[in-house]
Amino acid sequence: QVQLVESGGGLVQAGGSLRLSCAASGRTFGGRVMGWFRQAPGKEREFVAAIGGGGSTAYADSVKGRFTISRDDAKNTVSLQMNSLKPEDTATYSCAAGRLPYSNSITRSEGGYLYWGQGTQVTVSS
Repeated sequence: QVQLVESGGGLVQAGGSLRLSCAASGRTFGGRVMGWFRQAPGKEREFVAAIGGGGSTAYADSVKGRFTISRDDAKNTVSLQMNSLKPEDTATYSCAAGRLPYSNSITRSEGGYLYWGQGTQVTVSS
């Protein structure tokens, strides 16, 4: 069992930065693929970024070059550094943990993730 708690959301002006963190607990956290997804009002949840247990990363085209995902397995945390934020980045951001421990097989599909956090709100004003 893995529990996930996100933090770091807030209100920021366009062009600004935020750093989201996801704290995981549970002895089977180690090495899972970790992902960030977001959902804007009236829209479907979409993939943002993911990092494998070995450190490989993947990003949605819309955030590539602006967002950076990282992990610290010693602290059981995953972070998402978001720079050059745009109003269209406004959404509830959720972290998710993959189904298998010690995996480097990144998936962009929600179905590949077993555990989800409650989400943190990010609002970017123009």
